[in-house]
Amino acid sequence: MRIFRLFKIILTFKRYGLFQILTINDKTSRFAGILAFALWFIPQKHKDKSLPVRVKLAFEHLGPVFVKFGQLLSTRPDLIPSNYIAELAHLQSKVRPFDTKLSKQIIENSINKPINEVFSEFIDTPVASASIAQVHRARLAINNHEVAVKVLRPGIAKIIDKDIKVLKLAALVVEKLFSDGKRLRPQEVIDEFETTIHEELDFLQEAANSTELARLHKNDKRIIIPDVYYDYTTKDVIVMEWMNGITISDIPALKAQGIDLEKLSHYGVEIFYTQVFHFGFFHADMHPGNILCSNDGRYIALDFGIVGCLSDEDKRYLAINILAFFNRDYKKVAITHVESGWAPKDTPIEQFENAIRAVCEPIFNKPLAQISFAQVLIKLFQVSRRFGIVVQPQLILLQKTIVNVEGMGRILNPELDLWKTAKPILNKWLREQMGVKGFVRNLKSELPHWSYVLPTIPRNFATALTKLQETSDLNQNYNKLVRDYRRMSGLLAVMVIVLTIILVIKL
Repeated sequence: MRIFRLFKIILTFKRYGLFQILTINDKTSRFAGILAFALWFIPQKHKDKSLPVRVKLAFEHLGPVFVKFGQLLSTRPDLIPSNYIAELAHLQSKVRPFDTKLSKQIIENSINKPINEVFSEFIDTPVASASIAQVHRARLAINNHEVAVKVLRPGIAKIIDKDIKVLKLAALVVEKLFSDGKRLRPQEVIDEFETTIHEELDFLQEAANSTELARLHKNDKRIIIPDVYYDYTTKDVIVMEWMNGITISDIPALKAQGIDLEKLSHYGVEIFYTQVFHFGFFHADMHPGNILCSNDGRYIALDFGIVGCLSDEDKRYLAINILAFFNRDYKKVAITHVESGWAPKDTPIEQFENAIRAVCEPIFNKPLAQISFAQVLIKLFQVSRRFGIVVQPQLILLQKTIVNVEGMGRILNPELDLWKTAKPILNKWLREQMGVKGFVRNLKSELPHWSYVLPTIPRNFATALTKLQETSDLNQNYNKLVRDYRRMSGLLAVMVIVLTIILVIKL
């Protein structure tokens, strides 16, 4: 079956005139020529359209995996030129809804109950239909609450698995044939993409993501996250609280409701940076289709199939980088890239610094309100190719979300100063991590471990000394080790006392 799918992809590429993409070096040009000659009888569509537009149309024709992969590529200026990014960013899943009878059958099989026992009202016509699932509006019989019922598209898992295998084969070819192949790590990118799209297929995972973000934001007055009804949620079906709101990109409707667009734009940036740096867990699908605005001016977040996670180390280096960028400390940016492992250890710092300055200074000479952080990222990725900087798969979702958040913010408020809004959050997080508060918090988290380890150190050290004394060739060092042991024991005692005092005061 994989060979048939591969053949269909090749035919689609010929039909949309995409073999031109392969004319990059002698090897790929010869390969493209052979394919074009063998498929001479396939007519080309949309000859009047540009190559980036034809790529977008071909991806839409090939289905959900290619649509989502194209959306991912639209956030990767390190992989593709900017004119392709602009087109792929508009990719949409144009999928007809599947039969409502089938939808009801999936629901009944998943929750093991008849539809009319669970819902007092169930609207047959879906309110939304995408490549992965479709959504019905309904009302629970148990409490009459209005809910959204999201149902996984039947057979979609098999379709996705087949296409992922084809993409893995393509990634292997790219790595072998293209000079930049190894640096771009295409196989790792596809692996990351596979993990992300499979998480979207598991609605129990989406429910857990939603619940976790709701818990983290429980005291946040800027955002609403719908409740999940776990009694009716399975891997194939998720039932959530129905949310009434205005689409975040519908500016006339927001103005008619009297929403403060400037405040709303700041809310979006604050929510995102709080999720990234304070939670390390963020909603990674924040495009306008998944964000509404309530009548009282709060964000309503929907669809939590894609979330991102960052380690403390990634967050620290990211925060330092962003602050250094906007402070125009390009040497700090270069050093941080090397220290974090994002750039090779032998990267010439001064040359890297000058290259970053050359692309960033024209951007930063504009007023801060006109600076696009997405553009800064794009320029940095262009520099990275020259210095062999490897792609960081764990940051792909973050890069995508930054672009989405900036785009939404500027739709609401063209004068949005992202730096003014984000800087206090970054500075606060860094102070908490690197200041006294961070030190005390880390001590608290390590206390259970140290409460066990510290008392055992003198005994373990004494045991080691005894063994050394029994070894004839080390007897001469025994007296010195005893003195070291006594000094260390005293030091440990002081450490225990100091730690105890600090923790008692803070607790």
